[in-house]
Amino acid sequence: MRLASFNVENLFRRVRVMNTGSWSEGAPILAEFARLNARLQKPVYTAADKTRIVAGLKALGLGKKDDGGEYAILRQNRGHLIKRPRSGPMEVVASGRGSWIGWIELKEEAVDETATRMTAKVIDDVNADVLAVIEAEDRIALLKFHDELLEPLNARYRSAMLVDGNDERGIDVGLYTKTHYPIESIVSHVDDSNGHGRIFSRDCPEYLVRTPGGTTVLVLVNHLKSKIGLPAASNARRKEQARRVRQIYEQRRAEGLSRIAVVGDFNDVPASDPLKPLLGAGSDLRDVFTHTKFVGDGRPGTFGNGTASQKFDYVLLSPALWNKVTSATVHRKGVWGGTNGTLFPHYPEMTEPVHAASDHAAVSVDLAV
Repeated sequence: MRLASFNVENLFRRVRVMNTGSWSEGAPILAEFARLNARLQKPVYTAADKTRIVAGLKALGLGKKDDGGEYAILRQNRGHLIKRPRSGPMEVVASGRGSWIGWIELKEEAVDETATRMTAKVIDDVNADVLAVIEAEDRIALLKFHDELLEPLNARYRSAMLVDGNDERGIDVGLYTKTHYPIESIVSHVDDSNGHGRIFSRDCPEYLVRTPGGTTVLVLVNHLKSKIGLPAASNARRKEQARRVRQIYEQRRAEGLSRIAVVGDFNDVPASDPLKPLLGAGSDLRDVFTHTKFVGDGRPGTFGNGTASQKFDYVLLSPALWNKVTSATVHRKGVWGGTNGTLFPHYPEMTEPVHAASDHAAVSVDLAV
């Protein structure tokens, strides 16, 4: 059984701000979007709130028109959040969340066609029996992508499953499985709460997959909190998510399941504090990058240029699966790599950065189960 994880960075449509020239360019916009949406949920808008709401709208380019921003739209469906008098400044007229219906929405745009084809090429080359897909729009997109791009390459999958998560940008996590690897059950954790709100930025779905040999493997698919926002807050959220994943893992172990994989984009490096619940002392989960059967390309990371500080993508295995590893590797040909794309080989069809399948390499492991 070949198990893999791949952050596809959307298949057909992607939030426009996530397609900016660099992460540093888009991150402040996403951070302002998150701050503004959080403030709009307050039951009462104080004078200070209203001042910050106006400032946030202007920062998103929404000072003059609801759809005037390059990256965002203000939806005022019923009632009004703001008014823009002809002879005065924009003002917040809503008294709180209950006095208007609407939201701030991020604009989307089509993913480059070549990039979409390169994504399919990576998946075909990886040839996983069970493939965790990170940052996919929805299940319909997974189905269309399979039927229109994967099947013509003879990369056929029996199941394409995705449960809508908590991220309004349309970057959810899902699973493809081949014909002889049926999904027997699914457990979603979108509503897991710590008393302060939902824990997971997306979800931590559990997929119980049956192998041709009759054994089962439980796959937990994750996309932990990004580093957008204040470092202390994002680190704390990511650690809370990792802690909850560990709890789910330990619960399933206690229930008698031994073959468990925790996979996905964790948005942090192995030695980081936020990932200690998964990779620190007391955890028996182990990263396939550290297995003796792992064959790498000399680059320790999985994102961007593949440096050690860019190790974000993981396949973690329980002891029962760790002992079944026959090989493991990283697939980097869909990543551009460096300013000129010359750091490592990529597909010849990729002649500029926008053609890259993803900024993330895929990670795969072969298991004798």
